[in-house]
Amino acid sequence: MIWGFAFVAQRSGMEYLGPFTFNGVRFILGSVSLIPIMILNSKRTFNKKSIFPVLTDKYLLKGGLVIGVILFLGASLQQVGIIYTTAGSAGFITGLYIVLVPIIGIFFRHKSSASIWVGAGIALIGLYFLSVKDDLSIGTGDLLVLVSTFFWALHVLIIAKYSPRTDSVQLAFFQFLLCGLLSLIVALFTESIELYSIIDAMIPILYAGIASTGIAYTLQVVAQRDAHPSNAAIIMSLEAVFAAIGGWIILSEEILLRGIFGCGLMLAGMIFSQFNFTKLFSIKKQRIN
Repeated sequence: MIWGFAFVAQRSGMEYLGPFTFNGVRFILGSVSLIPIMILNSKRTFNKKSIFPVLTDKYLLKGGLVIGVILFLGASLQQVGIIYTTAGSAGFITGLYIVLVPIIGIFFRHKSSASIWVGAGIALIGLYFLSVKDDLSIGTGDLLVLVSTFFWALHVLIIAKYSPRTDSVQLAFFQFLLCGLLSLIVALFTESIELYSIIDAMIPILYAGIASTGIAYTLQVVAQRDAHPSNAAIIMSLEAVFAAIGGWIILSEEILLRGIFGCGLMLAGMIFSQFNFTKLFSIKKQRIN
């Protein structure tokens, strides 16, 4: 829910700031918001250990670097793309990672059932109705958000690998900090960073930085210590629904009937991809016997 409404904040923030400046301030703010929690955890759990064990923990350092770079690529493509599309469309297109997670998971030796492939096909048809225009072209914004979806899927899978073996808050802090620094570096060369613009965009930045980044992303890292990547993806895909609701209520965005049909197909494909028909038929067979 937090991420869904974050698309509205990201869309609103683009009225004042460039995409890399917005992401830079947002993720730096998100990392700073975790420092009190890290200090509290260090007193309760780590005793005399450093508040920032990333400096000595090579596994945490490696995971933070990999996840931070992937987060930077996904967030950058999405933030640039959202300039040219609606918050609702960006939310539904991003939701395609629910299908990509199990598909890419094949390379991580995760098994994919037939329902995943069928769900992927349904979702892709839905994406066509949502994003591809009558002249068979796809909007620049939708295309950039679509490419970012690949990195969001990687983000879920890599977190599933590193989160169970590291401190969740530390890992979240490091990925936010790295993503924020990389975004600001790019912004220095491509955008004009002005303090008054940051102040004008303070409300979207505070929501995206503290709620979407500091709270929601950290909850993801903590939850994925135990949750299976595909199960996490199906739950997180609901951001698409809240993005459409937020865009409609706050930004007065409209989606044509063709787009609504496409959103419905995408949501159906997302849900269908999680059905375990083999297990379902096995249970029915046992009951019959």
